[in-house]
Amino acid sequence: MQLTGSQIIMEILLEMGVDTVFGYPGGAALNIYDTLYSYQDRIRHVLTAHEQGAAHAADGYARATGRTGVVFATSGPGATNLVTGIATAFMDSIPMVAITSNVANSLIGRDAFQEVYITGITMPITKHNFFVNKVEDLAHAVREAFRIAETGRKGPVLVDVTKDVSAALCEFEPMAERKKVEMPKAEKEEVEKIASYINQAKRPVIYCGGGVPASDAVEELKALFRKADIPVTYTMMAVGIVGYNDTHSLGMIGMHGSVAANKAVDNADLVLALGTRFSDRVALNMEKFAKEALKVQVDIDESEINKNVIVDMSVLSDVKYFLQEVLPLVEEKKRPDWLEQVGEWRKASIAAQCPAAKLHPREIIGAVCDMTDKETIYVTDVGQHQMWAAQFIKHQNTKAFLTSGGLGTMGFGYGAAIGAQVGCPDKRIVHFTGDASFHMNLNEACTAVSENLPIITVIMNNHVLGMVYQWQSAFYERRYSATTPQRKTDFLKVGEGFGVKTFRAETPEEFREAFAEALKVNGPVWIECIIDQEEKVLPMIPNGGTVADIILN
Repeated sequence: MQLTGSQIIMEILLEMGVDTVFGYPGGAALNIYDTLYSYQDRIRHVLTAHEQGAAHAADGYARATGRTGVVFATSGPGATNLVTGIATAFMDSIPMVAITSNVANSLIGRDAFQEVYITGITMPITKHNFFVNKVEDLAHAVREAFRIAETGRKGPVLVDVTKDVSAALCEFEPMAERKKVEMPKAEKEEVEKIASYINQAKRPVIYCGGGVPASDAVEELKALFRKADIPVTYTMMAVGIVGYNDTHSLGMIGMHGSVAANKAVDNADLVLALGTRFSDRVALNMEKFAKEALKVQVDIDESEINKNVIVDMSVLSDVKYFLQEVLPLVEEKKRPDWLEQVGEWRKASIAAQCPAAKLHPREIIGAVCDMTDKETIYVTDVGQHQMWAAQFIKHQNTKAFLTSGGLGTMGFGYGAAIGAQVGCPDKRIVHFTGDASFHMNLNEACTAVSENLPIITVIMNNHVLGMVYQWQSAFYERRYSATTPQRKTDFLKVGEGFGVKTFRAETPEEFREAFAEALKVNGPVWIECIIDQEEKVLPMIPNGGTVADIILN
C-alpha cells in the first residue's frame, strides 16, 4: 500500500507497540504532526514545555515501564534541545528512539533556517543514528532504530528525517514478525569456573549495576545471594534490587555509599561484578579497588571489560542467562562469620546517618516511605537530595528509583517523573529535588498541570548549590564561589501560578501534614522543605581515595 513518510512512521510505531510519544512540534515536523492527528486514538502525544523535558519524559517512561521511550522534535533548536536528554539516556543505557525532522533535502548543507547536522552532533551520545533523505529508506531506519535501542546494551537511537521525506509517498509493507535477537551467553566452562570460585570463597560480595534490572534478572540475583549467603552491594543504577531491610543488603557502594558496602568490598576475597562498569564514582582509586579480592566481571558490553578496573576473569554475557546457568552449580551454604562482620559495618553505616537538623532529609524521606506503598516510584534530580534518596528510601521494588547516574543531569527529574506517571498511571510518583536542580526545568509544571498528573514534588530547599557547596566546605577552605545565589524564588507562588497545589514545611510535623494532604490531590503538588544549608551527604570518600579515607562527620 502507498503511504506517506509520516504515515510510515506512525505505522511502525504501532508495530513496535508504541502508544505514547513525547515531543514539541515545529515547521519541519508539520507533516509528522498533521499525520499524528489522524492517529491520536492510538498514539497519545504528550506536549512538554521544552524538548529537553520531552527527552527526559521519554527516558522516565522507559525506565518505569521497561518499554522504549519515544520523543519527537523539529529541526534546529528543537533537535539540539534533545541533546542533554539523549546523553542522559546514553550514559544510563536507557532504550529511547528520538525522531527529529530536518529541513527539506534540497536545503541540506545550505545553512537553511533551523537546519542543523543533528546526526553529527549526537553521534557520540547514541548507539546509532540515521539520516533519512530517501523515503524508501525510512521504514528500515525506524525499525532498525527500535531493534538497536532494545537489544544488547540498551540505549538511545536517533532518526533524522527530512521534511520532504515525511510527505513523500512510498510502498509500505507491514512487518510480518519481529525477529528475536540472541543475546551473548556465557560458555559452560566459564559458568562452572565462576561457580567454583563462589563455592570456595570465604568473604564473597556481589556487586551489581544497572545491567541486572535491565536484563530482568532481579529474581535470579535474589535466588543466588540467598542460596549462597552472599552480601550484595549496588550502584545507583541498581538501587532497589535488594530490599532495604534485607540482611544481605550492604547498601549502595562508592563515593557516597555505605560504610558496610565499601568495607565489605575492600575486605572481600571474591567480588562478583554483575552488569556494572566500575565507574569512577564506585572505584575512586581504581588500582586499589577490592585489592584483596579475585574480581570477576559479567557484562553484556565488551567495551566495559577491563576498561576501568582490571579483573581476574571476565565473561561476555546477558546477566540473566549467566545467573540462570550458575545457580544450580552454586552450593547452598551459610557464611555466619562473614555476615556477622557485615552486620557490624551496617550498624556503623546507620550511626553515620543520624539526623541533626531541624528538618532532616532522612526524616522527609522516611515520612514519604511510611505514607506510600511499595509500588511507589521515586524520581530524583541530581545533587545532595539524590544521594539522600539513594541512602534513605526504604526500597522494596526494582525499577522504582529513577535517577540520572552516569551523566548526573540536573533538571532530569520533573520530565522523568512526567514520563513515569504517563507510563504508570496507577502508581504513585514522588519526585525528590533540590532548589538548584528544580530551577532548571520547573517549567514542566505546565505539562503536569495540562495532563493532570498527580506527581508529588518534594523540594529540599537549602538555598545553596548543595553538593558543590559541600565540596567547597570540605576541600576549598569554604571559598563559596557561585554556590550561594541569594535567590528569592517563592516556590509556593510560582507553583500556584502554574496551577499546582503547593505547601511549605519547616518541621517534621508540618511535612507529614503537607504530604498527607498532597496524597489527596488529583493533580500535581509541590512541597517545599526548608533544610539547613550545612547539612552534608555522608559518608563520603574523596576522589582518588579508598575506604581508609572515608569521611563520616
